Amino acid sequence: MPLSNPALNRKFHFIAGLPRSGSTLTAALLKQNPRFHAGMSSPVGGLFEGVIGQVSAGSELASMVNQDQRARILRGLFDSYYADVDQPVIFDTNRSWTAQLPALMKLFPEAKIICTVRNVAWVMDSLERKFRENAFENTRLFNGGERSTVYTRVEALAGANRLVGFPWHALREACYSEFADRLVLVDYNLLTTRPAEVMALLYKFLGEEPFEHDFEAVEYDAPEFDAQLGLDGLHRVHKRVEPRPRKTILPPDLFERYAQLSFWQDLPDSVAYRIVVQQKDSPQQHTMPEPKQQIALPKLEEQYA
Repeated sequence: MPLSNPALNRKFHFIAGLPRSGSTLTAALLKQNPRFHAGMSSPVGGLFEGVIGQVSAGSELASMVNQDQRARILRGLFDSYYADVDQPVIFDTNRSWTAQLPALMKLFPEAKIICTVRNVAWVMDSLERKFRENAFENTRLFNGGERSTVYTRVEALAGANRLVGFPWHALREACYSEFADRLVLVDYNLLTTRPAEVMALLYKFLGEEPFEHDFEAVEYDAPEFDAQLGLDGLHRVHKRVEPRPRKTILPPDLFERYAQLSFWQDLPDSVAYRIVVQQKDSPQQHTMPEPKQQIALPKLEEQYA
């Protein structure tokens, strides 16, 4: 069943994973390559889910749209949204893609998904910092009493359908799915400490020719989008790619609770690819670790039990 228009013979890949874990940085780096188009989260993921809902059982339209038509409509979302993009390789970013793999892989059977990950305690720390930096703004991330204390804020973010909890669950599902070999998990700490090596491995995973990136002049910002959320700088990346060690602002008990959730450090029975740090220190450390150059960068290979 041909789904693509020969005139739009482009290759699609996807970026997903946890928030505050380097997805925007990864997109900013990828778009330095003139062959690639990449950016922050696009609306295509939401439109994708909406269309499926409109033609599924229970909808009055369900009987009017057969499976082939559904596939063409869904593929048409990508072709229409990116119609004015000239690059032959497009990376669409959305944290929901890891929850949509069965449909996504039917449309793009050759697609790869880059999933950025980070110790969940540091994800929460990063979001809490943004909340405090915007102290005169009631961000839209929280509802009513959820924003009362750091405990209620973190608990809200960790909800199964919320900003951190949803992509965490979706990623875990994807890592054990029949499409796990289409995923590569990229650890934020490795991306910031050894970006050239990480990007080289990503190119190998994607089957693309190597490209020399400039890690001293990375550019990306989305002030209008961030203003709508009430979190200025949420999608602003630093010009230089480098680690920025710091102490956490989370209470120790809260940090320790969420530091336990980095399931990607050990993925028994999963064939997902991983570019991750093999932990030698306790995951409960309360200070962002300095780069450990003695840790060998993991090889890009399938991780079997």
